This record gives sequence, structure tokens and C-alpha cells, in this order.
Amino acid sequence: MIDPKQLFDETTFACSKLITQRYSTSFTLGIQTLHKKFHAPIYAIYGFVRYADEIVDTFHDHDKEKLLKNFQIATFDAIEDRISLNPVLHSFQSVVNRYKIGHDLITAFLHSMEMDLDFSRYNDEKYKEYIYGSAEVVGLMCLKVFCEGNEGNYQKLRAPACKLGAAFQKVNFLRDLKSDFEERGRVYFPGVDFTSFDLHVKRGIEADIQKDFDEALLGIEQLPAGAKMGVKIAYLYYLKLFHKIKGLPPETITQKRIRIPNVRKITLLIGTYFGYKLGFG
Repeated sequence: MIDPKQLFDETTFACSKLITQRYSTSFTLGIQTLHKKFHAPIYAIYGFVRYADEIVDTFHDHDKEKLLKNFQIATFDAIEDRISLNPVLHSFQSVVNRYKIGHDLITAFLHSMEMDLDFSRYNDEKYKEYIYGSAEVVGLMCLKVFCEGNEGNYQKLRAPACKLGAAFQKVNFLRDLKSDFEERGRVYFPGVDFTSFDLHVKRGIEADIQKDFDEALLGIEQLPAGAKMGVKIAYLYYLKLFHKIKGLPPETITQKRIRIPNVRKITLLIGTYFGYKLGFG
């Protein structure tokens, strides 16, 4: 007979897994290629960041500031108490406590969510601050899991992990340029005017993203074996999306959201998997 506490824990992690599957096909595919021991903790991290992001992006008929503040309080209460009746927060606190994820990373992430409530235009300083909190620290949370307590490996891979998170986020900004501006009134790229987004501006942004991708790849190659392929899958998926965006004219970016069909994602997964198995990864 299963222990009731174990059943509760497993159920909360199953909730985070379901959230990941429903919200992100690409992230789910990437997780499936990680070593099985990493599945549950990475699902838990994704569930946490996904729900915080939903507060600021979705619940327009509610007091978002209040919802986010309550979520923040509940998060740190769960971490301190080592329990929450919110399944997303319970699974997340379990991962935070087990892998000793720094509270500074969580605080930085929640701060970036707060920034989405207040900022619609970003200067260089706020842009870097937002990307660190919204994307780089999420990569660092995952890196804590992958390193399994090896602080030396974590510190060695910290900078490339930040670059990977930054590359992903900047690609998202390009992909979502239209919806961010029209639905939320946001333009994340410093000094960029949505109404005059041209090839010169686009090329400058793309050069910055390519630099992040290049520096991130050096770290991916040094990841623990159980994490390397899953992270490489995510890297290749976003690189493919990035190349697709690079090949489009600026007016297309401002008129529609760019996507990679699910069948292409699955093909990418299979191709990368067999590449690793054959020693090409």
C-alpha cells in the first residue's frame, strides 16, 4: 500500500507534468530526452514559472498585482514549511529544498514578472534585468538539478546556462513581437519602435542572439550525460526557430507569430536522438 504522503507528493509532481504537456510541446519533448531522474524536478520548475507567467499575461479581469504578490508569499511559505496544498508550489518547493536552489534566483524571477505589470518599454538596463530574471535564472534552476549538488560544475556552467536562457528569451521576443505589442503593449528590445521595425533593426537583434547561442553551446557540450541531450534538443529547436525568423522579412514578424509545426518538432527530436546514439551529438 502506497504511503499517503508519497501519494500526495507524486500527485503534485503529476500536476506539474500535466501543465508542461498542455502548455509547451517543445519543452515536453526536451524533457523526455533527459535522464528519467531529471523529469519530475524539471516539470516542477516549468510548472512554477508557467503559472507565474500566466498571472501577468492572462488574468486581465483580475488584480494581477495582488495575485502575483500572493503567489510570491505562498511560494516562500511553501519553501520554508516544506509543504503546500497548491500542487504546483508543493512540487516546486520539494525541488528547491532538495537541490538547494538559491532564493535569489526565485526572487529575481518573480521580480521580472512584476516588471511585466509596470513596464511596456525597456532601456538597456531594464532589458538585461528582465532577461536575467525571466529566463537566465530559470536555466540556472535547471542547472542546479543537473549538477546534483556538484557546486564546481554549477559554477563552471553558470555563464553558458545564462546565455542559453537569454537566447531562448530573445527568440521568444522576436517570435511574439506582434502579440506582445498588440495584446500587452510591450516592446522588450531597447529603443525599438514596433511601427518602424526594419531590416537594420532586425539584423542587429539577430547578431546579438547568435552570439548568445554560440556561447551557450560551449556549456551544453560540458553538461552531465543525463542532461546533455535534452538541453541540446531545446537548443536545436530554438536554433531552428531562430533561423526560420532570420529568413523572414521584418514585416512578416510584425504581422504574425512564427511557429514550428509539431511534426517538425518530433522530426527534430528523433533526428537528434539518433545522432547521439550514433555518436554524432
